[in-house]
Amino acid sequence: MARERFTIATFNLRNLNEPGLDMYGRDGWTADEYGEKIAFTARMFKILPSDVWAFQELWHAASLDRALADAGLSADYTALVPDAHAGGMIVCAAAVRKEILVGEPEWISRFPEGLVLSSGGDDPQTEKIFISLSSFSRPVLHFRIQPSDRATPIHVYVCHFKSKGPTRIFREPWYQRDVHSKHSEAIGGALSTIRRTAEATALRFMLTERMKGTDEPVIVLGDINDGTLSNTMNILTGQPRFLVGESRGGGDIDLYTAQTLQEYRSTRDVYYTHIFNNNYESLDQLLVSRELYDNSRNRVWAFDGLDIVNDHLHYDPKHEQGTSDHGVVRVTFKLDPARGAETG
Repeated sequence: MARERFTIATFNLRNLNEPGLDMYGRDGWTADEYGEKIAFTARMFKILPSDVWAFQELWHAASLDRALADAGLSADYTALVPDAHAGGMIVCAAAVRKEILVGEPEWISRFPEGLVLSSGGDDPQTEKIFISLSSFSRPVLHFRIQPSDRATPIHVYVCHFKSKGPTRIFREPWYQRDVHSKHSEAIGGALSTIRRTAEATALRFMLTERMKGTDEPVIVLGDINDGTLSNTMNILTGQPRFLVGESRGGGDIDLYTAQTLQEYRSTRDVYYTHIFNNNYESLDQLLVSRELYDNSRNRVWAFDGLDIVNDHLHYDPKHEQGTSDHGVVRVTFKLDPARGAETG
């Protein structure tokens, strides 16, 4: 197999579950609503054909199987979903062309051993802090692909971090309505941010262990629920310096966002994947290691463009036609090793 290009996409399915099944303590989809969601999902598969699909908010394996079948993809793709995943919780999942999938997937629930989020303060005015979180809200999916036998396998991590919506605090044992109700949005927002930041740090910890001192290519993608310039992204990426022109380099453990790579090719930034209160944001990210970065001396695959489908955020803002509340992002890479790069 000597594939010269491959495509990879991230797609928040917005609670794709079988009809009638409870979600978040609320009634599930009706049969008609479910039919709309399957039709929309299958349509996205056809609009943005991809060799690898990374999903968030999948509740039921059967629903993904049905959408793949409706798009005519069942024979060519392997669905990566936990065993017996039947509507009890949401997970990250994937669909991968059978000929490029390597090995078995894993879902990572626990934070890595050795990660400590504690400090006594780094100056006399800073109080001590301790974060006791030890697991991801949504398990991170990890698998490998090998689009070409001329290149080493690529590690793919699919993530879905805590949303920016305020954590509900009214059920907490410390909650006092007369004291806390007017502050619930601020306190809940802080709790969500702390959880999302811890999750980004835990994934960054794992990525550094994987990448430091190696030439193993890595792609991280999914719904990180934060913008391109956020601290969440800064932690994940390592804030690399993007190189232009004839400059060459590439950080050993840094990650490069496909949005920025696309912006270098565009006359202006028109990229957004989510709209809330008329704020246009990019919450769905695709990050690559130096082995997939154009200006890297270690480049094996070169960025070849980003596509996004987000029209449904406007024509169906209330999702009455079964659409998602996120745009769908696809990135293309072409096999183009830099001179002297390790290609397997």
